Amino acid sequence: QVQLVESGGGSVQPGGSLRLSCVALGYSYSSYCMAWFRQAPGKEREGVATISSFSESEYYTDSVKGRFTISQDKAKKSAYLQMNMLKPEDTGVYYCAVVRVSPLRQYCSPEIDYNYWGQGTQVTVSP
Repeated sequence: QVQLVESGGGSVQPGGSLRLSCVALGYSYSSYCMAWFRQAPGKEREGVATISSFSESEYYTDSVKGRFTISQDKAKKSAYLQMNMLKPEDTGVYYCAVVRVSPLRQYCSPEIDYNYWGQGTQVTVSP
C-alpha cells in the first residue's frame, strides 16, 4: 500500500522560508514524477513544481520561479520543496503527489494524472 506523507508546513511572515518534505512509503517504482500542488481557499488546485526521478528535469509554475526549489532523494522516494521569499499569496494547503511514468518521459507536467496523493500540509504566510 502506497502512502505519501508530507511535513514541514507552518506559519511564517512574508519574506520567510519553509521547507516541505514528502516521502512515498511503499512506492516501489524507479521511474516516476513527483509533484507539489497547492490549493488556496476558494481557488482551484494548481501545480507548483514537479521533478522527474529519471531525467531529474524540474518544472515550476511562473509565480514561484526563482523562489521555490524542488529536489529529491530517490533512494528514499522523497521530494522536497524549499520555499524562500514567501508571499501571502503562497498561502494554502500543499499536497505531494506521485505517478509512475515511462523512463522515456523527460518532463513531468503538472497535468499528468497523479494517482497517489498526500494528506496535505498547511502553509500560511501573513504579517
